[in-house]
Amino acid sequence: MSSTDPRAETRRVLAICNACGYCNGFCDVFESARLRPALTDTDLEHLAHLCHHCRNCLYACQYAPPHPFAVNVPRALTALRHHAYVRHAWPRPLARLLVHAPASALLVALATIVLVLGAVLTLVPHAVLFAAHQGPGAFYAVIPWGWMSLLAALPLGWSLLAVAVSLRRVWREGASAGEPPPGWRDWRGALADLVTLRNLRGGGPGCNDLDDRPSHWRRRLHHTLLLGLLGCLAATTIATVYHHLLGLQAPYPWWSLPVVLGTLGGLAMTVATLGLAWLTLRADPTPSTSASRGADAALLALLAAVALSGLALLGWRATAAMGVLLALHLATVIAFFLLIPYSKLVHGGYRALALLREAAARRRRIRRAAGDA
Repeated sequence: MSSTDPRAETRRVLAICNACGYCNGFCDVFESARLRPALTDTDLEHLAHLCHHCRNCLYACQYAPPHPFAVNVPRALTALRHHAYVRHAWPRPLARLLVHAPASALLVALATIVLVLGAVLTLVPHAVLFAAHQGPGAFYAVIPWGWMSLLAALPLGWSLLAVAVSLRRVWREGASAGEPPPGWRDWRGALADLVTLRNLRGGGPGCNDLDDRPSHWRRRLHHTLLLGLLGCLAATTIATVYHHLLGLQAPYPWWSLPVVLGTLGGLAMTVATLGLAWLTLRADPTPSTSASRGADAALLALLAAVALSGLALLGWRATAAMGVLLALHLATVIAFFLLIPYSKLVHGGYRALALLREAAARRRRIRRAAGDA
């Protein structure tokens, strides 16, 4: 293991934390570390993904810089998380997209936009592309439904496969001998922790979003972003039902359920991405790394592009600009789908597995304690 391996620094600072114990009430990381005194490589990765980067521990730590021990747990775990994303990425050659996240996101997005716009400009007659289409089937006059669906489904399917392979490797690598599979109570507990973002509350007052002052803004904005994504997913699902089961073709009226959910989802995504970007730019850089900040910025920019292009398409769908805006929105969605396994978005899967493993371990401890009693 090289001296620059993030596991070495993470093992050092967590060993100090285990000896100290002051931060055990902040989140699950420190109690889980205390129960893993060996701090093996798999232990360290589990703890890194369990961390929600609330940063409370840095500002509460008596051994933080400028103390000679220079304990900076959030920074160490952030570096290890990024190292794990790169190490587990599948297929291996595409891991470089994670190493240079901002450049990768920009290049993939620009290349996708150029390809999709180029194809539309080449294949769609300009009299059709730049005409004002209205009524059912207007979108499909520019890009047929089959092509639109195929162009979105292929990159999404690939990315889901890549994420599944990576997560399977992570779970199997972290499994201990004789560890039973998680039960339904473990799944329920992990899902509750994931949805409520319990570990983003710190010790209760909230995260240190900008500096040593606690707040709940980052947790609220994460929830807003999740609701926005779910709203857009619901809009797409309902529109699919309208199209295939009811024979109703997009675009739909403003008051229809797909349009209302899509609009609210796009607005929520826009507000959340702008808010999180503001926090990222204003925050104290000490608890994070340049690679993590770059990955955050790249993901937020991509999500904002998806949301804003969708809202623009909605606003100008009855004008001659609709064809180009449709191609632009489709291109940003394709780029987003392509980069799911190779962007900061992948942390959701890793964190879910860590929460599941932690919920299972917590339940086993409770059962052992009950048995001893």
